[in-house]
Amino acid sequence: MIEEILGRIAALAPFWIYMSLFFFSYIENVFPPSPSDLVVVIGGSLVSTGAIHFIPTLILTTVGSVLGFLTLYYVGSQLDQKVIRAGKIKYISVDALDKAEKWFNKYGYYVILANRFLPGTRSVISFFAGLSELVLKRTIILASISAIVWNSIIISLGVFFGDNVAVVDEYLSAYSNIVLIITGAAAVIFVIYLLIRKRKNKT
Repeated sequence: MIEEILGRIAALAPFWIYMSLFFFSYIENVFPPSPSDLVVVIGGSLVSTGAIHFIPTLILTTVGSVLGFLTLYYVGSQLDQKVIRAGKIKYISVDALDKAEKWFNKYGYYVILANRFLPGTRSVISFFAGLSELVLKRTIILASISAIVWNSIIISLGVFFGDNVAVVDEYLSAYSNIVLIITGAAAVIFVIYLLIRKRKNKT
């Protein structure tokens, strides 16, 4: 499958290769199942062949990632005022939302800086950034830094491994699984902590 994707993208003219990289980088934030990291690695592989160049690839994948982040940021900011706080989603209380926003306002900027390194949670992070109405300018800067560093790494891996994209994909999949397990465990611990704290407050 990976070889097929590589062959299809490599067969395109450079302009369309760049557009494909931009598209997948953007769409991954909006529709998380999109294999954008793999496509960006393939972009790095094509850089190694001279079909495209490193800097344009880095710029376009970064812009795509940031625009995708901002799309869900906007969705979150709109849902906050027009849907949730208006009481249209009854199973999400305003009080619970306030607590989540308080936490995200305190730690959210650090999370945004790390968001590209947290596969599986990127869309959630961008959505909650908008929901918490974090400062847009600071959010864009931190999301851009995160995207530049992450994309630089995986493009470089594609350049280094060349046609052996499957090797990089294997390591990226393992990394994603580890991150998801750690994130899930942290979420469970956090929920348990909140429940214990709530019970103590009642007593």
